[in-house]
Amino acid sequence: MRIAAVGDVHLGEDSRGLLRPALEHIGDHADVLLLAGDLTQHGTLDEARVVAEEFAGLGVPVAAVLGNHDHHSDQEEAIAALLTESGITMLEGTAITFDLPGGSLGVAGVKGFGGGFAGKCASRFGEREMKSFVEHTMESAGRLREALLSLDTDVTVALTHYAPIAGTLGGEPPQIHPFLGSYLLCEPVDEVGADLALHGHAHFGSEQGVTPGGVRVRNVAQPVIRAAYATYSIEPVAASAPAGFVGEVASGHHASTRNHADLG
Repeated sequence: MRIAAVGDVHLGEDSRGLLRPALEHIGDHADVLLLAGDLTQHGTLDEARVVAEEFAGLGVPVAAVLGNHDHHSDQEEAIAALLTESGITMLEGTAITFDLPGGSLGVAGVKGFGGGFAGKCASRFGEREMKSFVEHTMESAGRLREALLSLDTDVTVALTHYAPIAGTLGGEPPQIHPFLGSYLLCEPVDEVGADLALHGHAHFGSEQGVTPGGVRVRNVAQPVIRAAYATYSIEPVAASAPAGFVGEVASGHHASTRNHADLG
């Protein structure tokens, strides 16, 4: 099966029509499109309407999680509802199953949050603000675990905005790694045994990584893949073994991207 993915497209009101031409023939390259958050620039409903126009009605199913930019204006629930109405499956601690030509694909999605990685991470100790920060990530990881456990499919994908490992943060300053992801998001991926983990958020990171348990992780932030989307071909194998990659190639026309001075 062919999975297309992209994150961090950061569409603003001035982005209408810029990405759509590169997506028009996505069905020739992929069976499904997954969006790894930061779909808007400032998290407004007007920007979300642009997202809907760009990604709706592509001829392939589309599933997405929101990112930190999509939460900026405190309209995340309205944005999710608008995109759902446009036909995009929105995931937040939930999962969806797609019956694709190559078999069944299960996608479990959650925005995620920060906290850092083993040996260099925040702890649930001290001020209420610090405990709340870590608890938010713990809750998010728990919802991802539940969503993954709900799936019984040939191939399982974990879709997040924040990174589950440090291995795909290559070009990012180490000082901001705690704000780019958390090892807590990785634990359910390995425990449940996903076949692929996709995330965005790290604009200056690297595309490829792997969890401690051997699950492939891909950073599909558009500034990293430098294309309208990337495609990953996965061939389901015997139930006793993980699905295997038979090829990976960036696909689609190159699209303009913006780099931001904030944390992605």
